[in-house]
This record gives sequence, C-alpha cells and structure tokens, in this order.
Amino acid sequence: MPRSLDDDAASRMRAADEHLTAEQREARDEELAEVRALKRELKRQERYLARWRSITRIRRGAAAVATVAFVTGLLWTTLNWSDPSKFVKTDIVCGILLVLALAGAVVAQVRRRNLPNRAEVEDELDSRREALRFYSALVYPTLTHRRVLYREDVTGIIEQYQSDSRRYRRVHNSLQSLIMVGSTTTTTVAALDSGNKLTWQNITIVAIGFAITLSAAFTGYYKYRERSYFLQQTADAIEEEANAFALGVGRYHDYGPDAEQEALGAFTQQVESLRNEQRRRQQQLDQPTEQAPPGTPA
Repeated sequence: MPRSLDDDAASRMRAADEHLTAEQREARDEELAEVRALKRELKRQERYLARWRSITRIRRGAAAVATVAFVTGLLWTTLNWSDPSKFVKTDIVCGILLVLALAGAVVAQVRRRNLPNRAEVEDELDSRREALRFYSALVYPTLTHRRVLYREDVTGIIEQYQSDSRRYRRVHNSLQSLIMVGSTTTTTVAALDSGNKLTWQNITIVAIGFAITLSAAFTGYYKYRERSYFLQQTADAIEEEANAFALGVGRYHDYGPDAEQEALGAFTQQVESLRNEQRRRQQQLDQPTEQAPPGTPA
C-alpha cells in the first residue's frame, strides 16, 4: 500500500494529540503548570544566589582595600618615622581608604540582612534544577514546538553574544589606554628623577611599570580583542539569518507558506552551525599560544 504524502511525523504527532482523552490533557496541563512554577522558583533562587555573590565580591574588595591601605600606611610611617611631615598625608589617604572599605563592608552586611542562608539557597537551587530536569523529561514538546521555541530563543542568544562582545571590547580598550598612558607617564617621571633615593618619582615609576606589565599580560593571555571580534561576527551572522528567515529572503526564498516547518528546520540547523563555529573559536582562544593550531589568532 503506497504511503500518503501527508503521513509524516508532524501529522502523526498532531493526530495523536487530537485523540488524547480529557484526563490526559488535564494531566499534561498540570505537568506544564508545575514546570512553569519550578522555573519561577528557580529564577527566584538564582536571584538570591546572585545577590550573595555580589555581597561576597564587595566583602573581598573591601578586605583587599583595607589590607593594602593598612600595610601601606604602616610601612610608610615606619620608614619615615623621624619626619612626620612625610607620612601624615599618606596616612590620611590610607585612613580614607580604610573608612571606605569599612563602609563597603557595612553595605554588604545590610544587603544580606533579608537574604536566606547561602548554603540553603544553593541546596534549594540544586533540588529545583533536578526537579525541573525530571518534569522537562516528562513534558517533552513536539518537534514543531521545539523549533518555534528555539526561534524565539535566538534573540536572547544574539543579545548575549553582543553583550559579551561589548564587555570584552571595553576591557581591551581600557587596558590598551592604560598601557599607552602609563608608558608616557613613566617616561615623563623618569626624566624628572634626578637621584637614586626613595622619592615619589621612583615609587611612581615602579607602580606604573607594574600596572603596564600586568595589563599587557592580561591583554596577551585573555585576547579580549579577538574574543570581541568573533562574538560580534557570530552575533551579526545569526542576526542576518534571523532577518532572512523573517523576511523570506536568501536561503528561505523558496520556502512557501506551506513549508514553514522545513524553513524552521533549515534556520535551526544554520544557527546551530554558527554557534558551533563560535564554540570552536572560543576553544582555540582558550589554548596557550604555543599549543594553538595553525591559523589561530595570536
């Protein structure tokens, strides 16, 4: 018996869905509602965890600033104990930094006042994720639904790539600016230095030289410019693909209104190819320069 042209996977799945009993539909709707509730709870727990991480960063930054200010003030005062006029200004600056660090610690303490315990948040987050995986496996959408959802998620993917690209570009430009300004300042201060004593010129040269070396090391190792370029390139390619799909041009010109599923399949395949290419580039950039394959940007 010849097979009907309408007897494809999508048609069989739609027909099976139409023959579901009322009880089965109700059970499916309840499972979908449970998945949505789990996702809302998961986002709430993730916001708690993000606030805890922010508080931790503030605490660590405050502790680092306080430690550096205290040690610097103590050493400077010890070295210039015979001449109070030399260490008073430095001690005032270090004292201000200590006060700011304490203020940051107080702000972190106030922010954590209404937050649940971090360990409980992490445990609850793990359990919610496991429950969501279980329900997601039970409520598995059809191929049509998955492709439509993927098409809607493409916007978020484009925005994420563009956001990461802008962030890497800002970091790269900041470090490059520091290198250029620091090099010029080092040359100027070195020209003003007329002795070998421990003067402010020597200290400035050491500090700026350290900052320049550190910036150059970060720029060479993390390759912010290359990451920014590749992320923006991938974002532009995905955006071009999404526009071509929406307008029915380019590779989607031959897909008519009755071939939307085929167009969705081609769109999904093309976007996945672009994302896989971006992942391969990212892996190449993460490799050390001496181990990178030929053709990898240095």
